[in-house]
Amino acid sequence: MSVGRDALREFWASKVSKMGVALLVLLVVVSVYVVLTYPLDFGLRYWNNPAYWADNPKAVPPEWWNLFTDKKLPPHVIKDFHEPSDVRDQRGRRILEYVYSFDFQYDEFPSFLSISLNNVTFSSRRPPRVEIFLDRPDNISVRLLRFTVTGPRPGEEAPYFRYVEAPNRVRITGDKNVFSALSAMLKKYYGLSIRPSEVGEIGAEKVAFGEPSGDGFKVLRGRYVLRAVVTGYDEDVDVGMLRMVVGGRVYGFSGTDTLGRDLAVGLLFGFPIALLIGFLTSTVTTIIGAITGVISGYMGGKVDTGIQRLSDIILNIPLLPILIFFTFVLGTEIPRLWVIIAILIAFSWPSLTIVVRPMVLQIRESQFVEAAVAIGAPRLWIMFRHIFPQVAPFVFAQLIFFTPSAILAEAALSFLGLGDPSMPTWGQILETGFRSGGVYIGYWWWVLPPGLLIVFAAITFVLIALGLEPVVNPRLRRMK
Repeated sequence: MSVGRDALREFWASKVSKMGVALLVLLVVVSVYVVLTYPLDFGLRYWNNPAYWADNPKAVPPEWWNLFTDKKLPPHVIKDFHEPSDVRDQRGRRILEYVYSFDFQYDEFPSFLSISLNNVTFSSRRPPRVEIFLDRPDNISVRLLRFTVTGPRPGEEAPYFRYVEAPNRVRITGDKNVFSALSAMLKKYYGLSIRPSEVGEIGAEKVAFGEPSGDGFKVLRGRYVLRAVVTGYDEDVDVGMLRMVVGGRVYGFSGTDTLGRDLAVGLLFGFPIALLIGFLTSTVTTIIGAITGVISGYMGGKVDTGIQRLSDIILNIPLLPILIFFTFVLGTEIPRLWVIIAILIAFSWPSLTIVVRPMVLQIRESQFVEAAVAIGAPRLWIMFRHIFPQVAPFVFAQLIFFTPSAILAEAALSFLGLGDPSMPTWGQILETGFRSGGVYIGYWWWVLPPGLLIVFAAITFVLIALGLEPVVNPRLRRMK
């Protein structure tokens, strides 16, 4: 016990060790949080489901980017209504009105406007009508869009339910009818003859949230009111949820990719994946390498020769091509993550075996081993009771060294497009950014964070390994 306490004291005396342990604790805490809060099928159900991210802006930087830019970019806003702002009956009709008022004081236009209807109920054979209005700060009110909920089908009995499984999402600023409405507004209030197709080319959001200035449009700042009016023809008309979205030019803590996926969510999910790959691969690899190294060094003879020749053969096989080949061949039948882990284990243990063997050869000649042999102790007992404890500190240090190598290997495969598509990893996010041209377009928030997190995880274990060196090698201990 005193030897263990001395080793722990020596390890903890280093500032490098403390820093490495602090970073490791951070990795573990974030990983535990993700495991407890994310569903196990997050990759398939959410990350790779474009409909889940449909309300998000595409390829925008994080919100904190506003601190470093001259222009103040509008944040992304989602307003959900589970109850209407106002309900009134008028001439046998029931009118549900949803009102969202917001102050727009930014230097850029919104990226889009959209509205979603979920779980619409009505009993009349005449389906409800939905109208979208935008009241501007200059007292101009524009009816942007009008559409009708899908009516009853032949043979269907009341009450009728619509958009229950999936919401009816309407991209307001991408609708041709909106172009016509904004074209009419420009003609009526500004005397400008701009065709609806030209409004589409300019951008409906620029016309809706701007005013003519020179050859273009400038942002019209002030208070806007976005109204959705649902007109039903019976008392049963109801909307389970109505969502209004004012698309931002910045989003969240890490921005979004070209599919609108929240990169912060994907980056967080990469934490437990990185630790799983690193710890599982390094642990099993170290166990196999240590056992074969001890057996090879102590047994000698043909056993030693066989283990060493097998180690030499495996060690001289290039790992990356093997990883690429087996991942490509087996990845369709077995989850690629487990294929990657299995191959890393199968081809990584020989290096530890070769290093442990000469250490065991030296320990085998020590007096306490010879005494154990003299009293008839079994070989297995001698190897794991007397020899292994002598090499254990070095083996544990190698376990820490193997961990970042496994994380980097998985990241390299994911960057080559051979990662597990069922779950997002840092390497996959990085690969998607490169494949989509994010590097060349300037989407730095898509490329830098996953790369930095890969480096962060690797540095964490490197610092711990450096802190273990004085424990493993007494020559490196501090002078006392």
